[in-house]
Amino acid sequence: MKNRIVCILLLGWLNVVMCWASVTVTLTVDEMMPAPAALKTAEKNLSIVLSEINRAQKAKEILVTKHLPMDDFSLKSLINLWAVTPFYCDDSEVVERCWVFKDGTMMVSHIPLIITPEDENFGFGTYQEAVVEFDKYGRLTDFRFALDAHMAESMERCGSVVEKETRMIILQYVERFRTAYNKKDIATIEQMFSDDALIITGKVTMSRASEMQPAVAKVEYTKQNKEQYIRNLKLAFARNKWIDVKFSQIGENGETGGCGGITRSKVDPTKYGVRLRQEWRSSTYSDEGYLFLLWEFPKDGGDPIIHIRTWQPQWVGGKEQKPDDDISTLGAFDL
Repeated sequence: MKNRIVCILLLGWLNVVMCWASVTVTLTVDEMMPAPAALKTAEKNLSIVLSEINRAQKAKEILVTKHLPMDDFSLKSLINLWAVTPFYCDDSEVVERCWVFKDGTMMVSHIPLIITPEDENFGFGTYQEAVVEFDKYGRLTDFRFALDAHMAESMERCGSVVEKETRMIILQYVERFRTAYNKKDIATIEQMFSDDALIITGKVTMSRASEMQPAVAKVEYTKQNKEQYIRNLKLAFARNKWIDVKFSQIGENGETGGCGGITRSKVDPTKYGVRLRQEWRSSTYSDEGYLFLLWEFPKDGGDPIIHIRTWQPQWVGGKEQKPDDDISTLGAFDL
């Protein structure tokens, strides 16, 4: 009798979700690839999650998460994103390509979202895309903000650098890295860096003016270890009500991207360098610059870690700077 009541309540809750702001989902795969058995389940589960997001946003309520078909990791990610920057799905019908990996897991990019934070000036009505991952049974295992479309497309074009599935895995972890900043998820960021990580950050300063020479803008670089960087990042998170980090392109060829931003070490094939253009906006500070990450992808398939993170400003004294090869390429560091 108890189980029957639970089932009735669950069905009633699902009906409420669908009536409020139903989102239907259709997932497709490449023509030459057979559709996995769990594809329909993944469609249904994503529909339930997006519909609940829209219901909560329309009703200005918290998410009802008890019966969402998500694992703990993806649910926590969704809740953290929602707490910082509420959003809703912009389409009532979502039709997207589904990436299917060798182990049967799946990933969908380009889920259309509209950011709607309350009582904040930043990003209201801003378009944002989400990435959703599923296990081989169709249950959600990750929900995160996506990278900029130009960047994703440029990574897909880099066929001569790394194989397709490796590119997608790199893309996944870069997205998770960015999402962790937007969620102010210090634990995830700390876990992504190796214990001996090197962090180099550039800061624009002005030289002292004299009678013979006016003040000149220049860049000063600071080295930090992991402990110092995490400590300073905690302070930055505490100072800001919200943080919006975007990676808007990759490579060296402007808005069209390019393959120059992804390199694989010839010394150690488990290491990859990824160069990005980063936009950082927060309630107290904003900047634009070039970010370089040196990732290690272990041979045993474990989670990749970041050994080096460098950042340099894109603009100095009103002039646009190019990425400095001395700190933003694999060749700049002894592997």
